[in-house]
Amino acid sequence: MNDDRWQFATVAEVAAGLRSGEVTSVGLTEMTLARIASLNGVLNAYVTVTADTALEQARRADAELASGQDRGPLHGVPMSVKDLIATAGTLTTGGSRIYEDWIPTEDATVVSRLAEAGAVLLGKTGLHELAFGSTSVNPFFGAIANPWKLDHHPGGSSGGSAVSVAAGLAFASIGTDTGCSVRQPAQCCGIVGHKPTFGLVSKSGVIPLVPSMDHVGPLTRSVADAASVLQAIAGADSSDPHCVARPVPDFAAKLDESIEGLAIGVPRHFFFEDGDDEVCEIVRSSLDVFGYLGADLVDTDVPDIEEAYRAGDVTFVEIVESHGEAMRRTPELFSEPFKERYEQVARSTADDYADAQRFRQRFRAAIAEIMTRCDILAVPTSTVAAAPIAEQPPSHAVERRKNASIFNFTGQPAISVPCGFTRAGLPVGLMLVGRPFEDATVLQFAAAFERATVWHERHPRL
Repeated sequence: MNDDRWQFATVAEVAAGLRSGEVTSVGLTEMTLARIASLNGVLNAYVTVTADTALEQARRADAELASGQDRGPLHGVPMSVKDLIATAGTLTTGGSRIYEDWIPTEDATVVSRLAEAGAVLLGKTGLHELAFGSTSVNPFFGAIANPWKLDHHPGGSSGGSAVSVAAGLAFASIGTDTGCSVRQPAQCCGIVGHKPTFGLVSKSGVIPLVPSMDHVGPLTRSVADAASVLQAIAGADSSDPHCVARPVPDFAAKLDESIEGLAIGVPRHFFFEDGDDEVCEIVRSSLDVFGYLGADLVDTDVPDIEEAYRAGDVTFVEIVESHGEAMRRTPELFSEPFKERYEQVARSTADDYADAQRFRQRFRAAIAEIMTRCDILAVPTSTVAAAPIAEQPPSHAVERRKNASIFNFTGQPAISVPCGFTRAGLPVGLMLVGRPFEDATVLQFAAAFERATVWHERHPRL
Protein backbone atom coordinates (compact mmCIF):
# COMPACT_ATOMS: atom_id res chain seq x y z
CA MET A 1 0.00 0.00 0.00
CA ASN A 2 1.33 3.44 -0.96
CA ASP A 3 1.21 5.39 2.30
CA ASP A 4 1.95 8.70 0.55
CA ARG A 5 -1.20 8.31 -1.50
CA TRP A 6 -3.54 7.34 1.32
CA GLN A 7 -2.44 9.22 4.43
CA PHE A 8 -4.33 12.39 3.39
CA ALA A 9 -7.07 10.70 1.38
CA THR A 10 -10.67 11.77 1.87
CA VAL A 11 -13.33 9.47 3.23
CA ALA A 12 -14.81 9.27 -0.26
CA GLU A 13 -11.46 8.20 -1.73
CA VAL A 14 -10.96 5.61 1.00
CA ALA A 15 -14.48 4.26 0.46
CA ALA A 16 -13.80 3.83 -3.26
CA GLY A 17 -10.46 2.14 -2.55
CA LEU A 18 -12.01 -0.28 -0.08
CA ARG A 19 -14.69 -1.33 -2.54
CA SER A 20 -12.30 -1.69 -5.48
CA GLY A 21 -9.96 -3.82 -3.38
CA GLU A 22 -7.11 -1.37 -3.80
CA VAL A 23 -6.82 -1.03 -0.03
CA THR A 24 -8.16 -2.78 3.05
CA SER A 25 -9.46 -1.36 6.29
CA VAL A 26 -6.73 -3.27 8.13
CA GLY A 27 -4.06 -1.73 5.88
CA LEU A 28 -5.43 1.78 6.37
CA THR A 29 -5.74 1.25 10.12
CA GLU A 30 -2.20 -0.10 10.45
CA MET A 31 -0.86 2.83 8.40
CA THR A 32 -2.70 5.38 10.52
CA LEU A 33 -1.74 3.74 13.82
CA ALA A 34 1.91 3.79 12.70
CA ARG A 35 1.58 7.49 11.90
CA ILE A 36 0.01 8.14 15.31
CA ALA A 37 2.88 6.27 16.98
CA SER A 38 5.38 8.39 15.04
CA LEU A 39 3.79 11.83 15.43
CA ASN A 40 1.57 11.90 18.50
CA GLY A 41 4.56 12.54 20.77
CA VAL A 42 5.02 15.84 18.94
CA LEU A 43 1.40 16.76 18.21
CA ASN A 44 -0.30 15.40 21.37
CA ALA A 45 -3.53 14.92 19.42
CA TYR A 46 -4.58 11.68 21.13
CA VAL A 47 -5.19 11.04 24.82
CA THR A 48 -5.95 7.35 24.26
CA VAL A 49 -5.15 5.16 21.24
CA THR A 50 -7.34 2.05 20.93
CA ALA A 51 -5.07 0.10 18.59
CA ASP A 52 -6.29 -3.42 19.41
CA THR A 53 -9.95 -2.46 19.16
CA ALA A 54 -9.33 -0.56 15.92
CA LEU A 55 -7.62 -3.52 14.28
CA GLU A 56 -10.40 -5.85 15.40
CA GLN A 57 -13.02 -3.48 13.96
CA ALA A 58 -10.99 -3.16 10.74
CA ARG A 59 -10.79 -6.93 10.30
CA ARG A 60 -14.54 -7.16 10.80
CA ALA A 61 -15.13 -4.35 8.29
CA ASP A 62 -13.01 -6.10 5.67
CA ALA A 63 -14.81 -9.39 6.25
CA GLU A 64 -18.23 -7.74 5.96
CA LEU A 65 -17.33 -5.98 2.72
CA ALA A 66 -15.93 -9.22 1.32
CA SER A 67 -19.21 -10.97 2.10
CA GLY A 68 -21.29 -8.26 0.46
CA GLN A 69 -22.41 -6.44 3.61
CA ASP A 70 -21.89 -2.72 2.99
CA ARG A 71 -22.77 -0.33 5.80
CA GLY A 72 -22.20 2.83 3.75
CA PRO A 73 -19.53 5.49 3.16
CA LEU A 74 -17.89 5.15 6.60
CA HIS A 75 -17.58 1.36 6.48
CA GLY A 76 -13.98 0.48 7.34
CA VAL A 77 -12.87 4.12 7.64
CA PRO A 78 -10.50 4.85 10.58
CA MET A 79 -11.79 7.80 12.63
CA SER A 80 -11.17 9.54 15.94
CA VAL A 81 -13.59 10.86 18.57
CA LYS A 82 -13.17 13.78 20.95
CA ASP A 83 -12.45 12.67 24.51
CA LEU A 84 -15.60 14.42 25.72
CA ILE A 85 -17.75 11.70 24.15
CA ALA A 86 -18.41 8.47 26.07
CA THR A 87 -16.95 5.23 24.71
CA ALA A 88 -17.87 1.99 26.47
CA GLY A 89 -14.84 0.32 28.03
CA THR A 90 -12.49 3.10 26.96
CA LEU A 91 -11.17 5.93 29.12
CA THR A 92 -13.08 9.18 28.59
CA THR A 93 -11.38 12.06 30.40
CA GLY A 94 -13.10 15.19 29.18
CA GLY A 95 -9.62 16.71 29.33
CA SER A 96 -10.15 17.00 33.08
CA ARG A 97 -8.99 15.49 36.35
CA ILE A 98 -12.67 15.11 37.25
CA TYR A 99 -12.95 12.30 34.71
CA GLU A 100 -9.34 11.14 34.60
CA ASP A 101 -10.33 7.56 35.59
CA TRP A 102 -13.80 7.38 34.00
CA ILE A 103 -14.42 4.33 31.84
CA PRO A 104 -18.05 4.51 30.63
CA THR A 105 -20.20 1.41 30.46
CA GLU A 106 -22.15 2.66 27.43
CA ASP A 107 -21.30 4.42 24.19
CA ALA A 108 -22.62 7.88 23.44
CA THR A 109 -25.32 7.77 20.78
CA VAL A 110 -22.99 9.30 18.21
CA VAL A 111 -20.41 6.56 18.85
CA SER A 112 -23.07 3.87 18.52
CA ARG A 113 -24.13 5.34 15.20
CA LEU A 114 -20.56 5.40 13.92
CA ALA A 115 -20.27 1.72 14.86
CA GLU A 116 -23.50 0.96 13.01
CA ALA A 117 -22.00 2.75 9.99
CA GLY A 118 -18.95 0.47 10.17
CA ALA A 119 -16.40 3.12 11.18
CA VAL A 120 -13.15 2.09 12.88
CA LEU A 121 -12.37 3.91 16.16
CA LEU A 122 -8.67 4.77 16.42
CA GLY A 123 -8.92 6.47 19.80
CA LYS A 124 -9.88 9.56 21.79
CA THR A 125 -8.56 13.02 20.97
CA GLY A 126 -7.44 15.74 23.34
CA LEU A 127 -9.24 18.98 24.09
CA HIS A 128 -9.35 22.09 26.21
CA GLU A 129 -10.25 21.28 29.81
CA LEU A 130 -13.92 20.20 29.80
CA ALA A 131 -14.26 21.91 26.37
CA PHE A 132 -14.20 25.33 28.08
CA GLY A 133 -11.68 27.17 25.92
CA SER A 134 -10.46 27.78 22.38
CA THR A 135 -6.73 26.93 22.31
CA SER A 136 -6.56 23.26 23.46
CA VAL A 137 -3.78 24.19 25.87
CA ASN A 138 -4.64 21.67 28.56
CA PRO A 139 -3.10 22.01 32.05
CA PHE A 140 -3.28 18.27 32.73
CA PHE A 141 -2.62 16.64 29.37
CA GLY A 142 -0.41 19.31 27.83
CA ALA A 143 -0.82 21.64 24.88
CA ILE A 144 -1.87 20.22 21.52
CA ALA A 145 0.35 21.41 18.66
CA ASN A 146 -0.84 22.88 15.36
CA PRO A 147 0.59 20.73 12.53
CA TRP A 148 1.16 23.84 10.38
CA LYS A 149 3.31 25.47 13.08
CA LEU A 150 4.13 23.26 16.01
CA ASP A 151 4.60 26.10 18.48
CA HIS A 152 1.09 27.43 17.69
CA HIS A 153 -2.22 26.28 19.12
CA PRO A 154 -4.66 24.32 16.90
CA GLY A 155 -7.79 26.07 18.12
CA GLY A 156 -10.22 24.56 20.54
CA SER A 157 -11.82 23.02 22.22
CA SER A 158 -11.78 20.18 19.66
CA GLY A 159 -8.10 20.72 18.94
CA GLY A 160 -7.07 17.07 19.03
CA SER A 161 -9.85 16.10 16.65
CA ALA A 162 -8.86 18.80 14.16
CA VAL A 163 -5.17 17.91 14.37
CA SER A 164 -5.86 14.21 13.90
CA VAL A 165 -7.59 14.94 10.58
CA ALA A 166 -5.20 17.65 9.37
CA ALA A 167 -2.05 15.67 10.19
CA GLY A 168 -3.14 12.35 8.73
CA LEU A 169 -3.83 10.66 12.08
CA ALA A 170 -7.48 9.95 11.22
CA PHE A 171 -9.63 10.25 8.11
CA ALA A 172 -12.39 12.08 9.98
CA SER A 173 -13.27 12.97 13.55
CA ILE A 174 -16.17 13.91 15.79
CA GLY A 175 -15.93 17.08 17.84
CA THR A 176 -18.24 19.24 19.92
CA ASP A 177 -19.02 22.93 19.52
CA THR A 178 -20.43 25.22 22.22
CA GLY A 179 -19.00 28.56 21.12
CA CYS A 180 -16.67 27.74 18.22
CA SER A 181 -15.17 24.38 19.11
CA VAL A 182 -15.58 22.52 15.80
CA ARG A 183 -15.32 25.45 13.38
CA GLN A 184 -12.45 27.45 14.87
CA PRO A 185 -10.11 24.41 15.19
CA ALA A 186 -11.08 23.56 11.61
CA GLN A 187 -9.93 27.02 10.57
CA CYS A 188 -6.69 26.80 12.55
CA CYS A 189 -5.84 23.41 11.04
CA GLY A 190 -7.00 24.05 7.47
CA ILE A 191 -9.83 21.50 7.30
CA VAL A 192 -13.64 21.39 7.17
CA GLY A 193 -15.68 21.66 10.37
CA HIS A 194 -19.48 21.53 10.43
CA LYS A 195 -21.68 22.53 13.36
CA PRO A 196 -25.07 20.99 12.60
CA THR A 197 -28.38 22.58 13.45
CA PHE A 198 -29.05 22.37 17.18
CA GLY A 199 -31.08 19.23 17.85
CA LEU A 200 -30.08 17.43 14.66
CA VAL A 201 -27.37 15.27 16.29
CA SER A 202 -27.80 13.62 19.68
CA LYS A 203 -25.68 14.76 22.61
CA SER A 204 -26.58 11.75 24.74
CA GLY A 205 -23.38 10.47 26.33
CA VAL A 206 -21.49 13.72 25.73
CA ILE A 207 -20.18 15.53 28.81
CA PRO A 208 -22.19 18.79 28.82
CA LEU A 209 -20.87 22.33 29.06
CA VAL A 210 -23.72 24.70 28.11
CA PRO A 211 -26.62 22.38 27.25
CA SER A 212 -28.64 24.85 25.18
CA MET A 213 -25.58 25.72 23.06
CA ASP A 214 -23.68 22.39 22.87
CA HIS A 215 -23.51 20.73 19.45
CA VAL A 216 -21.82 17.58 18.08
CA GLY A 217 -20.38 17.64 14.57
CA PRO A 218 -17.80 16.33 12.08
CA LEU A 219 -14.28 17.47 11.23
CA THR A 220 -13.15 16.24 7.82
CA ARG A 221 -10.89 16.88 4.82
CA SER A 222 -13.73 17.65 2.43
CA VAL A 223 -17.29 18.91 2.43
CA ALA A 224 -18.56 15.64 0.95
CA ASP A 225 -16.93 13.80 3.86
CA ALA A 226 -18.70 16.09 6.32
CA ALA A 227 -22.00 15.22 4.65
CA SER A 228 -21.23 11.48 4.91
CA VAL A 229 -20.35 11.69 8.61
CA LEU A 230 -23.38 13.86 9.35
CA GLN A 231 -25.60 11.34 7.54
CA ALA A 232 -24.38 8.62 9.87
CA ILE A 233 -24.78 10.48 13.15
CA ALA A 234 -27.91 12.62 12.64
CA GLY A 235 -31.39 11.68 13.74
CA ALA A 236 -33.84 11.56 16.60
CA ASP A 237 -32.79 10.16 19.97
CA SER A 238 -35.23 9.95 22.87
CA SER A 239 -32.33 9.88 25.35
CA ASP A 240 -31.45 13.48 24.43
CA PRO A 241 -34.25 15.94 25.29
CA HIS A 242 -32.79 18.50 22.87
CA CYS A 243 -32.75 16.11 19.91
CA VAL A 244 -35.50 16.84 17.40
CA ALA A 245 -37.68 14.08 15.97
CA ARG A 246 -37.82 14.82 12.26
CA PRO A 247 -36.85 12.93 9.10
CA VAL A 248 -33.14 13.02 8.27
CA PRO A 249 -32.62 14.37 4.74
CA ASP A 250 -29.99 13.22 2.26
CA PHE A 251 -27.20 15.66 3.11
CA ALA A 252 -25.26 14.81 -0.03
CA ALA A 253 -28.20 15.33 -2.39
CA LYS A 254 -27.36 18.96 -3.24
CA LEU A 255 -23.56 18.82 -3.13
CA ASP A 256 -23.20 18.97 -6.91
CA GLU A 257 -25.94 21.51 -7.51
CA SER A 258 -25.12 24.96 -8.88
CA ILE A 259 -25.47 28.01 -6.65
CA GLU A 260 -26.03 30.30 -9.63
CA GLY A 261 -28.72 32.86 -8.88
CA LEU A 262 -28.74 32.14 -5.15
CA ALA A 263 -28.05 34.87 -2.60
CA ILE A 264 -25.29 35.16 0.00
CA GLY A 265 -25.72 37.67 2.79
CA VAL A 266 -22.50 39.31 3.97
CA PRO A 267 -22.83 41.11 7.32
CA ARG A 268 -19.74 43.36 7.45
CA HIS A 269 -20.32 44.95 10.86
CA PHE A 270 -18.98 42.98 13.84
CA PHE A 271 -18.02 39.88 11.86
CA PHE A 272 -15.21 41.55 9.88
CA GLU A 273 -14.09 43.93 12.64
CA ASP A 274 -11.56 44.11 15.49
CA GLY A 275 -9.43 41.14 14.50
CA ASP A 276 -6.46 40.63 12.20
CA ASP A 277 -6.81 42.74 9.05
CA GLU A 278 -4.96 40.13 7.00
CA VAL A 279 -7.35 37.34 8.03
CA CYS A 280 -10.44 39.44 7.30
CA GLU A 281 -9.05 40.53 3.91
CA ILE A 282 -8.39 36.89 2.93
CA VAL A 283 -12.03 36.10 3.68
CA ARG A 284 -13.28 39.21 1.86
CA SER A 285 -11.28 38.21 -1.21
CA SER A 286 -12.54 34.63 -1.05
CA LEU A 287 -16.11 35.88 -1.42
CA ASP A 288 -15.31 36.78 -5.04
CA VAL A 289 -15.40 33.04 -5.77
CA PHE A 290 -19.16 33.05 -5.24
CA GLY A 291 -19.52 35.85 -7.77
CA TYR A 292 -17.62 33.77 -10.32
CA LEU A 293 -20.01 30.92 -9.58
CA GLY A 294 -23.02 33.11 -10.34
CA ALA A 295 -24.30 33.73 -6.83
CA ASP A 296 -25.37 37.18 -5.66
CA LEU A 297 -23.49 38.81 -2.79
CA VAL A 298 -25.76 41.03 -0.71
CA ASP A 299 -24.47 43.28 2.05
CA THR A 300 -26.66 42.88 5.07
CA ASP A 301 -26.80 44.09 8.63
CA VAL A 302 -27.57 41.96 11.67
CA PRO A 303 -29.30 44.15 14.26
CA ASP A 304 -28.33 43.96 17.94
CA ILE A 305 -25.35 41.74 17.14
CA GLU A 306 -23.27 42.99 20.07
CA GLU A 307 -26.19 42.30 22.41
CA ALA A 308 -26.46 38.80 20.94
CA TYR A 309 -22.81 38.16 21.76
CA ARG A 310 -23.33 39.38 25.35
CA ALA A 311 -26.51 37.33 25.74
CA GLY A 312 -24.66 34.27 24.49
CA ASP A 313 -22.04 34.82 27.16
CA VAL A 314 -24.76 35.15 29.80
CA THR A 315 -26.18 31.82 28.60
CA PHE A 316 -22.85 30.23 29.56
CA VAL A 317 -24.11 30.38 33.16
CA GLU A 318 -25.60 26.97 32.30
CA ILE A 319 -22.11 25.67 33.09
CA VAL A 320 -23.19 25.80 36.74
CA GLU A 321 -25.76 23.12 35.92
CA SER A 322 -23.08 21.03 34.22
CA HIS A 323 -20.14 21.38 36.61
CA GLY A 324 -21.29 23.36 39.64
CA GLU A 325 -21.63 20.38 41.95
CA ALA A 326 -18.13 19.12 41.13
CA MET A 327 -16.76 22.63 41.55
CA ARG A 328 -18.27 22.85 45.03
CA ARG A 329 -17.26 19.33 46.03
CA THR A 330 -13.73 19.08 44.57
CA PRO A 331 -12.49 22.50 43.44
CA GLU A 332 -8.88 21.26 43.62
CA LEU A 333 -9.53 19.07 40.56
CA PHE A 334 -10.05 22.11 38.31
CA SER A 335 -7.25 24.24 36.92
CA GLU A 336 -6.94 27.88 37.96
CA PRO A 337 -7.75 29.19 34.44
CA PHE A 338 -10.91 27.07 34.40
CA LYS A 339 -11.98 28.32 37.82
CA GLU A 340 -11.38 31.94 36.82
CA ARG A 341 -13.53 31.62 33.69
CA TYR A 342 -16.16 29.63 35.60
CA GLU A 343 -16.43 32.34 38.24
CA GLN A 344 -16.82 34.99 35.55
CA VAL A 345 -19.76 33.31 33.81
CA ALA A 346 -21.33 32.12 37.08
CA ARG A 347 -21.86 35.76 38.13
CA SER A 348 -24.89 36.02 35.85
CA THR A 349 -28.11 36.00 37.86
CA ALA A 350 -31.34 34.15 37.17
CA ASP A 351 -32.84 37.43 35.96
CA ASP A 352 -29.85 37.99 33.64
CA TYR A 353 -30.37 34.52 32.22
CA ALA A 354 -34.11 34.98 31.75
CA ASP A 355 -33.53 38.31 29.97
CA ALA A 356 -30.93 36.67 27.70
CA GLN A 357 -33.34 33.90 26.72
CA ARG A 358 -36.13 36.36 25.92
CA PHE A 359 -33.68 38.29 23.76
CA ARG A 360 -32.58 35.01 22.19
CA GLN A 361 -36.06 34.42 20.82
CA ARG A 362 -36.26 37.94 19.38
CA PHE A 363 -32.80 37.64 17.86
CA ARG A 364 -33.60 34.30 16.24
CA ALA A 365 -36.69 35.90 14.69
CA ALA A 366 -34.58 38.81 13.41
CA ILE A 367 -32.06 36.44 11.83
CA ALA A 368 -34.89 34.42 10.29
CA GLU A 369 -36.25 37.59 8.71
CA ILE A 370 -32.82 38.48 7.30
CA MET A 371 -32.56 35.01 5.82
CA THR A 372 -35.77 35.43 3.86
CA ARG A 373 -33.60 37.63 1.62
CA CYS A 374 -30.59 35.32 1.32
CA ASP A 375 -29.86 31.61 1.28
CA ILE A 376 -26.81 31.70 3.54
CA LEU A 377 -24.59 34.14 5.41
CA ALA A 378 -20.82 34.30 4.79
CA VAL A 379 -18.32 35.61 7.38
CA PRO A 380 -14.84 34.78 8.72
CA THR A 381 -14.85 31.69 10.90
CA SER A 382 -12.60 33.64 13.24
CA THR A 383 -11.08 37.08 12.80
CA VAL A 384 -7.67 35.78 13.91
CA ALA A 385 -5.47 32.84 12.91
CA ALA A 386 -3.69 30.52 15.33
CA ALA A 387 -1.18 32.20 17.64
CA PRO A 388 1.94 30.94 19.45
CA ILE A 389 1.07 28.77 22.43
CA ALA A 390 3.44 30.75 24.64
CA GLU A 391 2.27 34.20 23.51
CA GLN A 392 -1.51 34.48 23.30
CA PRO A 393 -2.57 38.08 22.50
CA PRO A 394 -5.20 39.09 25.10
CA SER A 395 -7.65 40.20 22.41
CA HIS A 396 -7.68 36.72 20.88
CA ALA A 397 -9.75 35.35 23.76
CA VAL A 398 -12.71 37.17 22.23
CA GLU A 399 -11.67 37.22 18.58
CA ARG A 400 -11.14 33.45 18.34
CA ARG A 401 -14.79 32.77 19.12
CA LYS A 402 -16.93 35.88 18.69
CA ASN A 403 -18.17 35.14 15.14
CA ALA A 404 -18.79 31.44 15.63
CA SER A 405 -20.49 31.78 19.03
CA ILE A 406 -23.35 33.83 17.59
CA PHE A 407 -24.62 30.73 15.79
CA ASN A 408 -24.41 28.53 18.87
CA PHE A 409 -26.73 31.10 20.43
CA THR A 410 -29.17 30.83 17.50
CA GLY A 411 -28.61 27.10 16.85
CA GLN A 412 -28.20 27.56 13.08
CA PRO A 413 -26.08 25.21 10.96
CA ALA A 414 -22.62 26.60 10.17
CA ILE A 415 -19.55 25.24 8.41
CA SER A 416 -15.93 26.36 8.20
CA VAL A 417 -14.05 25.68 4.96
CA PRO A 418 -10.42 26.58 4.15
CA CYS A 419 -10.18 29.81 2.17
CA GLY A 420 -6.49 30.79 2.25
CA PHE A 421 -3.33 31.19 4.26
CA THR A 422 -1.69 34.11 6.02
CA ARG A 423 1.79 35.28 5.04
CA ALA A 424 3.03 33.29 8.06
CA GLY A 425 1.58 30.10 6.54
CA LEU A 426 -1.42 29.74 8.86
CA PRO A 427 -4.83 28.60 7.56
CA VAL A 428 -7.85 30.91 7.38
CA GLY A 429 -11.48 29.74 7.35
CA LEU A 430 -14.66 30.97 5.69
CA MET A 431 -17.86 30.31 7.67
CA LEU A 432 -21.15 29.71 5.89
CA VAL A 433 -24.36 29.82 7.93
CA GLY A 434 -27.81 28.57 6.96
CA ARG A 435 -31.39 28.46 8.14
CA PRO A 436 -32.22 25.91 10.87
CA PHE A 437 -32.29 22.35 9.52
CA GLU A 438 -31.09 23.49 6.10
CA ASP A 439 -27.71 21.84 6.64
CA ALA A 440 -27.88 20.45 3.10
CA THR A 441 -27.93 23.98 1.69
CA VAL A 442 -24.93 24.98 3.81
CA LEU A 443 -23.08 21.93 2.53
CA GLN A 444 -24.12 22.78 -1.06
CA PHE A 445 -22.54 26.25 -0.89
CA ALA A 446 -19.46 24.90 0.88
CA ALA A 447 -19.00 22.21 -1.76
CA ALA A 448 -19.32 24.76 -4.57
CA PHE A 449 -16.64 26.92 -2.94
CA GLU A 450 -14.40 23.91 -2.38
CA ARG A 451 -14.64 22.79 -6.02
CA ALA A 452 -13.62 26.25 -7.18
CA THR A 453 -10.57 26.57 -4.88
CA VAL A 454 -7.46 24.62 -3.96
CA TRP A 455 -7.02 25.35 -0.26
CA HIS A 456 -8.41 21.97 0.85
CA GLU A 457 -5.68 20.23 -1.18
CA ARG A 458 -2.89 21.59 1.03
CA HIS A 459 -1.61 19.47 3.90
CA PRO A 460 1.02 20.19 6.56
CA ARG A 461 4.46 18.67 6.10
CA LEU A 462 5.57 16.96 9.29
